[in-house]
Amino acid sequence: MMTNHIVLFEPLMPANTGNIARTCAGTDTVLDLIKPLGFDLDNKHLKRAGLDYWNKVEIHYHDNLPAFLKTVPNPKNLFLVSKFANQDYTDPDYSKPDEDYYLLFGKETTGLPEPFMRQNPEKAIRIPQDDDHIRALNLSNSCAIVIYEVLRQQSFNHLERTHQYPHDKLK
Repeated sequence: MMTNHIVLFEPLMPANTGNIARTCAGTDTVLDLIKPLGFDLDNKHLKRAGLDYWNKVEIHYHDNLPAFLKTVPNPKNLFLVSKFANQDYTDPDYSKPDEDYYLLFGKETTGLPEPFMRQNPEKAIRIPQDDDHIRALNLSNSCAIVIYEVLRQQSFNHLERTHQYPHDKLK
């Protein structure tokens, strides 16, 4: 069974991380957090943004980027989400069965470390945007955009495709 991971490199804003945790809960995606974190894990903004979904999220903590990289079983399935990339996030094939996929997102203020990006340009993927208008999309929005493309390619495996009202007045 394939597992998808959203990986946050040194996240700074608790509200973003909470929103991302909620997305992970709703998509059965593992959340990996690479330290140092820019907030305490008991931060009220973090808890509020994640609402009551925290117990539905599998979270892994890593002391630093090298420690995280040691946990990735197949480096070909690690994707660096950055505006400094030459391929779109829709280009890779995320649909191989029994593979784990890792989507690594950078810190809100500085992204991923430039030396690391330069060492791994083939892993970098980009969400198209108008760079004249903005520096970057919001981190939690970016995570949602990319994970839903991964899930689309996986035919939304294990996710509900429809939902019914308990007492449907239209029937």
